[in-house]
Amino acid sequence: MAGRGGNAFPPQTLAFLRELADNNRREWFKPNKARYDEQVLDPALHFIIAMQAPLADFAPHFTAVPDRVGGSLMRIYRDTRFSKNKLPYKTNVGIQFRHESARDVHAPGYYVHVAPGEVFVGAGMWRPDPDSLRAIRQRIVARPAEWQRVVGDAGFRRHFRLGGESLTRAPRGFDKDHECIDDIRRTSFIAVREFDEAACLKPGFRHSVERAFRAADGFMRFLCAAVRVPF
Repeated sequence: MAGRGGNAFPPQTLAFLRELADNNRREWFKPNKARYDEQVLDPALHFIIAMQAPLADFAPHFTAVPDRVGGSLMRIYRDTRFSKNKLPYKTNVGIQFRHESARDVHAPGYYVHVAPGEVFVGAGMWRPDPDSLRAIRQRIVARPAEWQRVVGDAGFRRHFRLGGESLTRAPRGFDKDHECIDDIRRTSFIAVREFDEAACLKPGFRHSVERAFRAADGFMRFLCAAVRVPF
């Protein structure tokens, strides 16, 4: 398994993904599958391995599983069954460090995205199911000071911004005049940290990701408590 100690991605990763974007068809990918394995898949698996010890330290209930199928690395193959976009392959590396309970409940997670011109990490819950979304909103209503302290934390704000869509009005059953209504209207509770493309090629990339994830500690604790999973 070729790699760079899990700390960074080689330039060949982005080069391959650029080529794939220009040749997103099975007839091109099949003869280039060995290149994909060497230049994209293997470096991604090394990165996942390198994140195992840090996650065990600051977020022990989240998993870094370096399996080629079914682990933390998301599939390159797109599910085109219900999509108008019939291109067969994703043109990014997607790594999701899931909660150990994620198979049974909708739980927060950490995410790493690497693509030409788009490198970012995320923490939280993207479009949670209705029950989880309601539970997060209810916890914000019950603990507004705690929520404001979490999202207002200087370390968190230095690394992250809250992303995702919001409702135009207060959700049913919630006070439109609540002091945290702007956040209660959110339909995702995801914190995003963007990097420039070159960052993923530098030896310190894994440490930068780790520092960002550590800065989301309070945010992730709040979400985990809301949906009743351990942090």
